[in-house]
Amino acid sequence: MNDRRTESDSPAASDGRQNQRPWPEGYVQVYTGNGKGKTTAALGLALRAAGSGLKTYIGQFMKGADSGELRSLDALRAHIQIEQYGGPSWMRRGQEPSQEEVARAQSGLARARQAMCSGDYDIIVLDEVNAAIHFRLLSTDDVMRFIEDKPAQVELICTGRKAPRALLERADLVTEMREVKHYHGQGVRARRGIEH
Repeated sequence: MNDRRTESDSPAASDGRQNQRPWPEGYVQVYTGNGKGKTTAALGLALRAAGSGLKTYIGQFMKGADSGELRSLDALRAHIQIEQYGGPSWMRRGQEPSQEEVARAQSGLARARQAMCSGDYDIIVLDEVNAAIHFRLLSTDDVMRFIEDKPAQVELICTGRKAPRALLERADLVTEMREVKHYHGQGVRARRGIEH
């Protein structure tokens, strides 16, 4: 939109945030596909936003292990809050989700909704929410209702492989990360600081 703030505009104030949003309308963004970079793109956006004084809430579905982003973002706590809603191990294809994992995801989505509607955050990231839908931890309807509850000026980012068609159609921006080549096919495991 043409009425977005320019770089010379002042960032959002930390109090009275609902009346001082940095843009008139927040959009829904989706980062999906089999290629690397979906979470990385969302974290990069949060870092860019922090540099402009904006606040981001990141809820990570299906993640519960220590990772580089958790330690890095601790230094940016005033601008970026991150919480994990998964267990310590990753789900495998064909594996039925446990009731505990479903409950964690449902509770996480409720926590993210609370953060989104609090007026404290400019950006909400639902990291790996697409995968959580694919693994039946959440339903597409759960996430579509979440989007309907989004305050007009909040930007929402949804990441993860296999984004459902309804989410792709509803989103204002969709980027598909397409794997052209990846060293994982050569047996290289996830490396600290690069993949986690």
